[in-house]
Amino acid sequence: MARRFSRRGFLGGIGAAFAAAPAARAAAKLGEDGLYQMDWYVEGFLELAEDLTAAAQRGKRFALLWGLRGCPACKRMHEVHLADPAIAGYIRDNFDIVHLNFLGSREVTDFDGTRLPEKAFAERYGVRGTPTIQFFPESATGLAQRPLARREVARIAALPDPPEFLAMFRYVRAKGYEAGTFEAWRKRQA
Repeated sequence: MARRFSRRGFLGGIGAAFAAAPAARAAAKLGEDGLYQMDWYVEGFLELAEDLTAAAQRGKRFALLWGLRGCPACKRMHEVHLADPAIAGYIRDNFDIVHLNFLGSREVTDFDGTRLPEKAFAERYGVRGTPTIQFFPESATGLAQRPLARREVARIAALPDPPEFLAMFRYVRAKGYEAGTFEAWRKRQA
């Protein structure tokens, strides 16, 4: 017996197919500021304690991504690393990423209440190039009293190959930093 399809059923089937497609396949868009953006990046309050707390309430970890207009490594990260559905999906599902401009002027409030434009904030934390990703603990409790270098739990300061890039996010999510270095953690995972 032949099955009949209604227009509603047909259109519903197409919608279901699109809904089942990985959201991570969404391409990065170049913003007016010259930075690549993913639709799942978090706008954030630019008040780090609040942004970290909001991420934790969603069951996610918090990270700052530093970019720069015209940065070839930033472009590669968005067109290669984040174009991979497995990588983008893992990050999107487990992290709130706030994208900052290495030379930007938006005001960012640090954990200790210090307010600085993005450029000065990057200098304060020793961000020297792009892309750089700063990972923070699960809670903002006590971060204001820590020295700057001890506020982060990990950092990607250059663009590694995609497998190592994803591994760093897994390391942070699994709190591998509590047991030792990223390199030691990677060896234990192999």
